[in-house]
Amino acid sequence: MASIRLLLNIILEVKMAHPAQLTIQAPEQLSRGHLILRILFGWLYIGIPHGVCLALYGIAACFAGIIAFFAVLFTGKYPPGLFKFIEGYFRWSWRVNAYWFFMTDKYPPFSGDANA
Repeated sequence: MASIRLLLNIILEVKMAHPAQLTIQAPEQLSRGHLILRILFGWLYIGIPHGVCLALYGIAACFAGIIAFFAVLFTGKYPPGLFKFIEGYFRWSWRVNAYWFFMTDKYPPFSGDANA
């Protein structure tokens, strides 16, 4: 029993440095009128255009991930183009989710760019 506890402590103490960070700055003041519109019509002007585009982008990102898996398996390197493509998908989806769940008032752009 003590050896299992020691093994778990060793496993849990391993610290990995993750380069990915998610920072969402809280707005100083949220618009109440905008909030009511988002509650009533958010599914219409966020869910439909971003949802359709992100669904198609997500399917493509899934296939890119499968291709990247085999590229890493055979070459040992993650292709930078596929990495940027999948990274862009996650950026865009996090921006839409942040807007959808009222974490920000800034409408998400239709882009996965880092500076958008």
